Amino acid sequence: MALLELDNVEVTFGGFRAVAGLDLRVNQGELRCLIGPNGAGKTTALDVICGKVKAAAGEIRYRDREITRDEEYVVSRRGIGRKFQVPSVFRELTVRENLSVALCRPHSVFANLGSFHRGKKAERLGEIARLVSLSAELDQPARWLSHGQTQWLEIAMLLAQDADLILMDEPTAGMTAAETHKTAELFNQLKGRHTLIVVEHDMDFVREIGDIISVMQQGRMLAEGTITE
Repeated sequence: MALLELDNVEVTFGGFRAVAGLDLRVNQGELRCLIGPNGAGKTTALDVICGKVKAAAGEIRYRDREITRDEEYVVSRRGIGRKFQVPSVFRELTVRENLSVALCRPHSVFANLGSFHRGKKAERLGEIARLVSLSAELDQPARWLSHGQTQWLEIAMLLAQDADLILMDEPTAGMTAAETHKTAELFNQLKGRHTLIVVEHDMDFVREIGDIISVMQQGRMLAEGTITE
């Protein structure tokens, strides 16, 4: 059974159909790349999955539960995380503090006060920082990070939130070649443990990471297959 299913999903903006009868199936642990020209509906597809915009028609199911009309925060708590093209981190806080905010689970003050939770959170925070190559920057303010490091911090915050399905919108935009390659290595480590859907225009990056490629055109699915296909 697919982890995520979109059946005949439509999204309209003032009569314009940004997504027009989209069908999509993504399996647990898969890394799916979503490609296509500007205006194909790729970002809107991510928006409707995470609840940022609502479908005008069709159905979205996650873990065989319908989430079509769920609010964005409800979708997030079900285990779907979204990374936008422009990073959204707390720039005045340190990297450690950003991760600590994201690690506040469950969502209650009293549940996060105990020393047991603090110890476990510190251990988990260190693991995530090592994974995204930010261990040396833990006590630096986020505003001091490079663009690539800021992108990695936002990904790390999604991992801290324990997102099972992670939606990425052009994660390598503005990165250097070295940062892009390092991001590809990170994504290849994450797949299997997490499920990723990545909207991307950099085809070299797609070749490094993609299991299955989905091509969108005019709000619809045009083709799917491996990078060779």
